Amino acid sequence: MTPPFIRKNTHYQHFTPSTASCEGLFSLAKRVAQPTMPNPTSPTVEPTVLVEMIFPEQANHYGTLFGGNALALMAKAAFVAATQYARANVVMARSDRVDFKTPVRVGEILRLTGRVTREGTSSMTVEVTGTIECPTTELPQTVLQGTFEMVVVDASGRPRPIQTRRQRKEHPSEDP
Repeated sequence: MTPPFIRKNTHYQHFTPSTASCEGLFSLAKRVAQPTMPNPTSPTVEPTVLVEMIFPEQANHYGTLFGGNALALMAKAAFVAATQYARANVVMARSDRVDFKTPVRVGEILRLTGRVTREGTSSMTVEVTGTIECPTTELPQTVLQGTFEMVVVDASGRPRPIQTRRQRKEHPSEDP
């Protein structure tokens, strides 16, 4: 169930092949009928990348990244991506479908990429993908994927509308 403070935006865009990713039809179905986003070449929608070396204190008894620590790292990437996108205070309202595709071993370098994929009135969806570089092939391997719903809040923690870049320039005093 969607929390009451997350509003659905009814402005939809049509699917174009350029919005498809290499994740296949599943990703394609998720992107169809998404609310309108700013131009993807705009600096406000650049992906956020966090890089983390996995140390023993982050591991479980199998020597791989503990799931709770993986979730915390993904939530951090989602938070940074949403904050940079909205240029405002944000909180997490929900984490949705997190997939642990392959174990991440101690000593591996994990690259987390967060990207805002949907903007509503006061909320946004951030998709986070975790990849490691395979030491033998040097090809990135996707090991984690998740979706997070983030909400822009005011100083008292109440949801507020996401301001566009132009609105921020016109009303700078409303920024946190």
